[in-house]
Amino acid sequence: MRVALFATCFNDTMWPETPKATVRLLRRLGVDVEFPPEQTCCGQMFTNTGYADEAVPLARKFVDVFEPYDAVVSVSGSCTGSVREQYGELAHRSGDPALADGVAKVAPKTYELSEFIVDVLGRTDVGAYFPHRVTYHPTCHSLRMLKVGDRPLQLLRAVRGIDLVDLPAADECCGFGGTFAMKNADISVAMGSDKAWHIRETEAEVVVAGDNSCLAQIGGVLSRQRAGVRTMHLAEVLASTDGSTT
Repeated sequence: MRVALFATCFNDTMWPETPKATVRLLRRLGVDVEFPPEQTCCGQMFTNTGYADEAVPLARKFVDVFEPYDAVVSVSGSCTGSVREQYGELAHRSGDPALADGVAKVAPKTYELSEFIVDVLGRTDVGAYFPHRVTYHPTCHSLRMLKVGDRPLQLLRAVRGIDLVDLPAADECCGFGGTFAMKNADISVAMGSDKAWHIRETEAEVVVAGDNSCLAQIGGVLSRQRAGVRTMHLAEVLASTDGSTT
């Protein structure tokens, strides 16, 4: 199986340790994952703010880059959701049959990380070791758009040494929502504060999620509260082993 990593633009720019951890994890699981250097933004920010025409070239670029692969693995439920749920409409809007055909081929084989590990590789125990008290935040796009369900929790429960505790009101949004956080700052901060309160209730050392964008929102609130709670992407926890620095 020829597998490509879709790192996403914000991870590549701001959180490069997450895609690096994903490569380590997948290679440990026997996957010969590649990183196509031509990849760029999925265009979700354009689509979500009403600039669909501007997103079409980015959808076309995504298809061109990733169509040769058997599977595409992303470290963002949000970006994966954009490819699977928005690209079809963008292709229809463009009136380009070739793009529509490409989207029909690429979108179904684009997976969020936990989907790929559980559904494609058939694994839940990835050999991880993470001796910390952890709570998990299911991000909105992974929960509602991709419907990843408990796949991330299946993976976390199998991590050796972990103390995994349930997050109260886990399905409530953290308040990020991309440009929502900028356009509706007061509401965003209130939602983030509620999320931080519930995280602190768990007495967790680490809050884990599958989207660094949401973790940036949550981590920003927690740091201002001096809560002493770290944020980590799911990939980084799953990549941790006995010899890792955690």
